[in-house]
Amino acid sequence: MSMILKFLGTAAAVYLTVSLVPGVDITGGWITTLLLALVWSVITLLIRPILSLLTLPITLLTFGIFAFVLNALLFWAMELIVPGFTVSGFWPALLGALVLSALNWLIRKVL
Repeated sequence: MSMILKFLGTAAAVYLTVSLVPGVDITGGWITTLLLALVWSVITLLIRPILSLLTLPITLLTFGIFAFVLNALLFWAMELIVPGFTVSGFWPALLGALVLSALNWLIRKVL
């Protein structure tokens, strides 16, 4: 049950992120939102830790700022995976990744 609530929380965070961040759009309704939440969950569980480890030297040299860039690039890469999801550039991807991470953290704390 907890896993389902976390997934629905991520879906709510995705929906709020698309509503709040200009330049991030979904054209598919709830199915695209749920697919986007699933892809983001897989990325944060499997891909991001591996890439964080591989880019650790760059992250240390930039005092952690590259972690934000990596998160933005992964958020932007979801455009290639999920049909109906568009990000209009790097800055909306950076802002979208920050907002999505913050909302996801907040929703998980409430649940």
